[in-house]
Amino acid sequence: MSDARGKLYLVPTSLGDSPWTATVPADAAAIARRLTHFVVENAKTARADLKRLEHPTPLRELDIRPLPDAPTPTALRDLLAPAMRGSDIGLMSEAGVPAVADPGALLVEAAHTMDIAVVPLVGPSSLLLALMASGLNGQQFAFHGYLPVHDAERTSAIRALEAESAQKSQTQLFIETPYRNQRMLDALVASCRPSTRLCVARGVTTADEWIQTRSVAQWKARPLPDLGKVPTVFLLLG
Repeated sequence: MSDARGKLYLVPTSLGDSPWTATVPADAAAIARRLTHFVVENAKTARADLKRLEHPTPLRELDIRPLPDAPTPTALRDLLAPAMRGSDIGLMSEAGVPAVADPGALLVEAAHTMDIAVVPLVGPSSLLLALMASGLNGQQFAFHGYLPVHDAERTSAIRALEAESAQKSQTQLFIETPYRNQRMLDALVASCRPSTRLCVARGVTTADEWIQTRSVAQWKARPLPDLGKVPTVFLLLG
């Protein structure tokens, strides 16, 4: 690999409204501040994050390029072209760490095929933070992204995950589009067995943070929380 090539840094961002200093180490923030080329999920929110980071370069002078929803190999090579010319690039997610529950993995894969060094920077992952706080099995777990939207398919998916969890003693993690949070919680409480443990981790690291683990029977015995439209991680262990 040529020493003249730049690196692809996986730049973490804060979760929600939490400040960078609360969740991103100083060393990672310092690296982000010296980068001038970025590939991002959304250019507008990336600029806002870089402004909160107090990036020393005027935002209009930064090379900020959005990652397409379905990037072609040619598009990925074009996004990584600055690294081939010797400049470091930062990959930024909307929140948390890139390439985990995030489309950036395709750019990382392309970087490996082009012999561009990939450097992950330490930052917050709502998935791991929720698992840490849940009290559920952290030795065996699986993340499933989004479950089906339609009621019957979602119920079937929940019951299949619950059965797999009970068989393997495996914590199951998944997320939902925030405006459907309440329907997901209702479906979990209605579909799962009374003994299944369910954790709801809302707004991790933000002012709206609320994390609680109870059996489904306990959830049914009291009014369910109002999750609103705050990003939430759901975890269950059968």
